[in-house]
Amino acid sequence: MKKLVNRSLIYLLAVTMLLSTAPFAFAESSSDLDSAIKDTAEYIYETVSTPELGSVGGEWAVLGLARSNFEAPDEYYQNYYKAIEEYVSEHKGILHEKKYTEYSRLIITLTAIGKDPTDVGGYNLLTPLGDYDKTIFQGMNGPIWALIALDSRNYDMPENTTAEIQATRDMYVQRILDCQLADGGWSLFGGTDSETAEYAVSEPDITGMALQALAKYQDREDVKKACDEALACMSDIQNSNAGFSSWGSENIESCVQMAVALCELEISLDDERFVKNEKTMFDNIMSFYVEGSGFLHTKSQDSTNQMATEQGFYALIAISRAMNDKNSLYRMSDAVNVGNKDDIPAVGLPNKHKDVNTPKVTKIGKTFDDVQKHNNQLAIEALASREIINGKTETIFEPNATMTRAEFATIIVKALGLIPNTSNIFTDVKAEDWFAPFVGTASTYNIVSGKSQSFFDPNGVITREEAAAMVSRAAKLCGMDTEYETIEARDLLSQFTDYVKSSNWARVSLAFCYDNKILDSSVMEIQSKETIKRCEVAQMVFNMLSCAKLL
Repeated sequence: MKKLVNRSLIYLLAVTMLLSTAPFAFAESSSDLDSAIKDTAEYIYETVSTPELGSVGGEWAVLGLARSNFEAPDEYYQNYYKAIEEYVSEHKGILHEKKYTEYSRLIITLTAIGKDPTDVGGYNLLTPLGDYDKTIFQGMNGPIWALIALDSRNYDMPENTTAEIQATRDMYVQRILDCQLADGGWSLFGGTDSETAEYAVSEPDITGMALQALAKYQDREDVKKACDEALACMSDIQNSNAGFSSWGSENIESCVQMAVALCELEISLDDERFVKNEKTMFDNIMSFYVEGSGFLHTKSQDSTNQMATEQGFYALIAISRAMNDKNSLYRMSDAVNVGNKDDIPAVGLPNKHKDVNTPKVTKIGKTFDDVQKHNNQLAIEALASREIINGKTETIFEPNATMTRAEFATIIVKALGLIPNTSNIFTDVKAEDWFAPFVGTASTYNIVSGKSQSFFDPNGVITREEAAAMVSRAAKLCGMDTEYETIEARDLLSQFTDYVKSSNWARVSLAFCYDNKILDSSVMEIQSKETIKRCEVAQMVFNMLSCAKLL
């Protein structure tokens, strides 16, 4: 009898120790998690083939890949770093005059790939974070991400000799604590001088980020108290799907930030406070997952979203790292090191025309109010940051508006970095027209043709098949193989229910665009004679430049 008692006690002790020491013992299928990570990593690696400076299609994509087990070639990170180094050098170390999260985000990602953020093109990117006033200018995002960046590899607080108030870590921690709302959480401007009624309600994404920033300061009694209050607040507002809503709708990003927060705090996702109807935040995140395409922003959307995909991906990485007892997402003493090789491949394909030279980023972080969460946001912002495509105004892009033939010719010429040169080929293109140099250049390089030998129709709207023809000609200049046999083109297009309605002259171009994923082959119809939208043009040009290794 004594033996049985002892064995029972040993069993109970073992179970107790397991539950108390394994913060990530939740019973989700690790195979589902691993499969989703692998699938999403491959999708991001393909869609963000040439990451650049920016929150979408840039740092978060690189961070996720670097912190996962995905085996991206060193050249992937090296090319990214080379582009960053060139940008920082050209802009004399100034990423933004007011948005200091640009520095924090870049510091985090450079740390993740083993690069030194204190010497990027001769500039110390940590230095701006030593300016307290400028760092907190953005509201809560400023001090939150400054702490996460500084603590990602325990960097010393930089001395900023131009700052009116020299920052310290304690000052940023205190700023976050001072801005905690009465209900226990945080919002972007709540608790600050910019607070209004709409900012006085806790937001799960901002609260999650604040908890991530405070995770390393749990030994402070005031921080621990604030975190416990925030967790209670978030538990109360978590919905029956174990997710969160912000700005009136349930979305993946809000759940992502809270899931990452629990991982940073070493709290299990099956902690009873955050399990609703037997569902965890992992379940909620996976409910937005679309195999082969990333993640949805909201479940009402028909297609995935790049920002949601990148955030969903790094949330899975955070969960996986926690389950496998690895350093958390933002604790990077185990960061990869891609080295400093000099054999970085040249930009572009071997057969690229000597005059083709895609513009560099000149407007970091350029975006528009009406493309936020848009399916084509990444492409629009990538082109806008290089001044390849403009908005209708500084803040409005009008993604669903049509595009004229002259506008399309202009975008293509800018995308290829060709020198504009007016010609007198078309009678309806006058030398004084703003688009004359671009139409002339596009014609000279055989990218565009007229409606007739002398008539271009610059103000006519462009159709999908016309856009495909122009893009394929541009792709040929970029060194891509655009030649297809008639039978081969027909076979490629036969999957579409309306391919017979396309013009004979356009079918090879359409086949090329679909075969190289410049056009989305998941749709059922080509709609070749329909006018193409501005957002679709941006996506086509972006995809073409990516395929040609020019971004």
